[in-house]
Amino acid sequence: MLPRRRLFGAATLAGLGAAVMAIGLGAFSLDAKAAAKEIRVLNWQGYGTDEAWATEIFEKKSGYKVVHDYFTSEQEMLTKLRTAPGTYDVVLMNATYVPQAIKEGLVQPIDPAKFTNFKDLTPALRDSPLFVSDGKHWAVSWVWGMTAMSANKDKVKPAPDSLEALWDPAHAGKVSIRDDSWEAVHWAALATAQDMSDPADLKKIKDKLMALKPQIRMLWTSEDDWNKAMQANQFDVATYWVSAVWRAQRKFNLPVELVIPKEGVIGWFDGLTVAKDAPHADVAQQFIDFMVSPEFYVRWETEVGAPISANAAADAQLPASDPSRALVADKAVMDRVHFVRPISDERKKVFQEMWDEVKAYYAK
Repeated sequence: MLPRRRLFGAATLAGLGAAVMAIGLGAFSLDAKAAAKEIRVLNWQGYGTDEAWATEIFEKKSGYKVVHDYFTSEQEMLTKLRTAPGTYDVVLMNATYVPQAIKEGLVQPIDPAKFTNFKDLTPALRDSPLFVSDGKHWAVSWVWGMTAMSANKDKVKPAPDSLEALWDPAHAGKVSIRDDSWEAVHWAALATAQDMSDPADLKKIKDKLMALKPQIRMLWTSEDDWNKAMQANQFDVATYWVSAVWRAQRKFNLPVELVIPKEGVIGWFDGLTVAKDAPHADVAQQFIDFMVSPEFYVRWETEVGAPISANAAADAQLPASDPSRALVADKAVMDRVHFVRPISDERKKVFQEMWDEVKAYYAK
């Protein structure tokens, strides 16, 4: 995902010279003593780990300052790890990218014995083959969620129950989907009753996406983009992360309603990893343990709005009225979740080339 989920622009990293800031990578001209007492986290911006209250708690617990760097796509995340070894300690990864990171030697195995919360993690996520290889855990399951639809409840009544609302002429010029090739293919596959991760009829996928042209108001890339457009009443219906819908309601009082279409939604789960050459691997594992703890998660979900925790103990501490608890308890919804599966680089290239062609058509 799912993203998913989460960006507000590049952050300024304290202590970097102007030249280093300009390129975003490279040697960090940091005071050695200061560098020894900080860990660097690579994530989407605004996605949990950089909540100011959370980093403050961890810094007091550990004595280590938490510094963030951000990516705007999974490919950018991988590129940063490849080109800046020894820079990052903790890295957020969608589960489908972890096997590639293991294969390329970009992450290191974690030690479950060092995690006080490891036993409480949902086994199906914690022990997923995507996270476990050669008998070792290479990622710690953190959160999972869904990418679904939303509707402007002030303008769309009743709320739609089908993905076909995206193609409904009544919403021409008032539709948005995320600018992501893989996600676009997923939606078109679900809309044409195909295997989301491995559609057989790519022509049907392409034709379905081409047919969205008169509908599209914009292709969104971040929560900030999406929320501003919804605030300006630019959308009738749009795809969005479920947790982002809750944040839009809770933080910005936007008139959005969650829609779980009958064709299904995109399911995903994320893990936290320790970079291969992490300068502070032990502290990185302490940070991850805090991130999966009820102490962090319950506050993140109740005050901000978060994906669903992979920690059963954290989920159990949420208020009974919490929307994520109600959603997970709804069997009809759970039966409509299609989890993303890894695909080959060749298949990704095919999807990207198709999406580039579709976007060029939209721009005409």
